[in-house]
Amino acid sequence: MRAHSPVGVAVACTLAVAGACRPAPAYDLLLAGGTVVDGTGAQRVVADVAIAGDTIAAIGSALDRRRATAVVDVRGLVVAPGFWDNHAHLVTLDSHPLAENFIRQGITTILAPQHSQDQPFPLDTYMARVRMAPNVGLFSGHTWIRKRVLGLAARRPTPSELAWMAALVDSSMQQGALGLATGLEYVPATYAEPDEVVALARVAAARGGVYVTHLRDEGAGVLAAVDEALDVGRRAGLPVQINHLKVTGAAQWGASARILARLDSAAAAGTVVTFDLYPYEAYSTYSDVLFPAWALADGPAAFARRVADPATRRRLVREMIALFPRQTGPGPETIRFREVAARPGLAGRTLAEHLADEGRPATVAAAVEALIALQLDGGFIGVFTGMDERDIEQFMRHPRAMFETDGDLVTPGTGFPHPRSYGAFPRVLARYVRERRALSLEEAIRRMTSQPAAWLAHDDRGRLAAGRAADIVVFDTTRIADRATYTDPHHYAEGVVHVLVNGRFVLRAGTMTGETPGRFLVRRQRTPS
Repeated sequence: MRAHSPVGVAVACTLAVAGACRPAPAYDLLLAGGTVVDGTGAQRVVADVAIAGDTIAAIGSALDRRRATAVVDVRGLVVAPGFWDNHAHLVTLDSHPLAENFIRQGITTILAPQHSQDQPFPLDTYMARVRMAPNVGLFSGHTWIRKRVLGLAARRPTPSELAWMAALVDSSMQQGALGLATGLEYVPATYAEPDEVVALARVAAARGGVYVTHLRDEGAGVLAAVDEALDVGRRAGLPVQINHLKVTGAAQWGASARILARLDSAAAAGTVVTFDLYPYEAYSTYSDVLFPAWALADGPAAFARRVADPATRRRLVREMIALFPRQTGPGPETIRFREVAARPGLAGRTLAEHLADEGRPATVAAAVEALIALQLDGGFIGVFTGMDERDIEQFMRHPRAMFETDGDLVTPGTGFPHPRSYGAFPRVLARYVRERRALSLEEAIRRMTSQPAAWLAHDDRGRLAAGRAADIVVFDTTRIADRATYTDPHHYAEGVVHVLVNGRFVLRAGTMTGETPGRFLVRRQRTPS
């Protein structure tokens, strides 16, 4: 083969760039001069980050900018791995493929356990069809499985029914589920006995999955519920993750220390366990949690028959009055309506305001009667103020803690979502890092990135390092903040400037690009640590 003449190369370079020979591009993009927080907990450094295709090609203090096709100046901004949301609701992903309210928080990977919602099935068909901006991980949902086999029946499955349920878990695992997810506080999953959960968890364990759970009780019975989750992990032989760990109801405030001691003791004995949380004192869920589970068994018609029976209704009212302060704050002002299908005008108003509108006192007894009437009309989704910030911060400081939104895909101006859907991750960085100094910036980002990635054995993500996936967020530490509130929720977070997923901008200079480079996570064999 004939060699090129050095003189010829020099002439070509001179003609092309007027006397200077520009190196061939090695990078598609170079983020120049940012403050790199790499996701490992290491101290921040000023460096360039170069990207080639969907991968980080190099990180250094003086990379050759002439070798990049495009250079973006990010001086004064933090460059970090894209954040991992450990639990969100993506049932409308088809119609919200850009997931803008999550992307604008800096989130690049979202886990959708679907523990109390219907899961797509077959999962592999769904994953082949759907395109989205963030990466997404899906699970086998126990609630969907139980409804499919048993409906809303409050009983244990027969052996053949349990075999059917196990087959649905196994099929979901083979189709791409990362594990089994349960929402044991909700109808109909609340009717499942521990042996049922263990049997299904063993199926997930055999396929290398994890067990993710919304605890059976987050209030007065939270310690027993934590013990149950740990026991499932021990008996089924798989790792345990508790979603949105919290202590609800003023009577239980302060129990965070005892819960964390339980988790540490279990871990010392060999159980592989972790948890996540969101940084708000109010949670959001169905009105079902304000009713004893027996009252809702077998569906709305059965509930109506129970309410119509005077003796049963008296029992229901008595138990609801006792349950009310265990699930929320002391009075009806601590419940705010999000979605009320039968009465849309209630969205955004509190239960206390609803009582005043109807000329009734703002007492728990009156609230219970109003709740029964609303449940007869189809129930509602509400925001319940029931946690204490001291517990939230104690959970957050624990080394096993990770973060989530527990949020929904939203359309700005539509409905009345919990502000976590817009602002959970920026709120951690603004309130608990910048203001309260509960965590350092480096440690908070580690819990948002490499820690959850490693938990699911996705060590190719969650860190800024050469050879890792180019999921990246660029933000201003002085400006990042949540702007959504309980009374005015439709505000995107501020301070996130750029977001890249698999090397492509999904948010550039504060503007959504419309790109959908997200991928569904595949299950990987993890090494417990």
